Amino acid sequence: MLDKSNPSSLSATGTIQEIAGRLAEEQERLRQLEASTTAPKERTLFVLGSKCVGKSMAINRFFDREEQTTRPTMALEYSYGRRMGSGRYAQVLNVWELGSLDNAEQLLEVPMRTHGLQQMSAFIMIDLSQPQRVWADLECAYRGLRDTASRMLQQATPQLREYLERRSLERVKHAQQDLNTLELLPFPVVLVGGKYDIFMDFEPALKKHMCRCLRSMAHLIGGAVLFYSHKLPKLSKVLRDTISHLGFGSPTNPFRGHVTDYNEALSIWFGTDSWAQIGIGEIAGRWSVERIGATLSVEVPQLQLEKQKQQLPQDPAKDAGFKESIIDDMRAQKDEELAAIMRDVNVRGKFESVIY
Repeated sequence: MLDKSNPSSLSATGTIQEIAGRLAEEQERLRQLEASTTAPKERTLFVLGSKCVGKSMAINRFFDREEQTTRPTMALEYSYGRRMGSGRYAQVLNVWELGSLDNAEQLLEVPMRTHGLQQMSAFIMIDLSQPQRVWADLECAYRGLRDTASRMLQQATPQLREYLERRSLERVKHAQQDLNTLELLPFPVVLVGGKYDIFMDFEPALKKHMCRCLRSMAHLIGGAVLFYSHKLPKLSKVLRDTISHLGFGSPTNPFRGHVTDYNEALSIWFGTDSWAQIGIGEIAGRWSVERIGATLSVEVPQLQLEKQKQQLPQDPAKDAGFKESIIDDMRAQKDEELAAIMRDVNVRGKFESVIY
């Protein structure tokens, strides 16, 4: 809005050139103001995947925390970072880490419903040193993200769904030839192959099949692939830069190269792969999550998730052989607290979807 009492306002007298100059300055000021108010001031990263793959260590190193003895993440842990943005406002990065994929349906909803899907990114970290568990962990993490996001999108406004779809298409704009075959998630997902220092010494045939699986999965969902080891400084830096890029919006592409050779550490940015490059473009039929998993299982025998779950009851707390009165009472109290948090998150999510 123009201030008519201000002599420098556009309503003041002057030559046409002076008025045009002031108009340009006013438009530039409004553009900068709009950019500063619409730029995201808060983003969220969700880190999940295999157990003991180095999720906590990667987060601690990003936040420059002193590493003592890293304790296992038991359930869902939250941390945050803050830095000053270019517009003199604080940028906040929320980081959630899921300790285990087992029976994590409720925990998966907390980060998404707390912060929404608009500025969400996910890192699925897979333990490459255990080839027989790769698919079970990858599929479980993917389905958890997909199913939770689908439930949220059903409650979202048409404007939000359109916005997320447009953002997803922008990420894979260089993969137009395969666009009709992809099953895009509504937020960026990076598949991180952890413990590459061990994987690099595996047999070439095994590495080929595992790399093809991870590339196929990433391409199908519109994600990126990055191999990582905290023992290799170069790979550690790329992961750190990627977290900074997705977490704080750093403008440069953190992937310094496009690496698809299975004898090297994969580094494939969003939308830069294709079925033809992966080597399965000539195989007839549409590729799906099930087909990717079945193809890997033929070459690299996989532990089935169902068999893993059969080793323990679905909920040990309800098993007669695990009864402990003190622990059971504490567990019941925590269950009530979790239920209260989930009710609060659901109410907040419905409220935010209405005002969006």
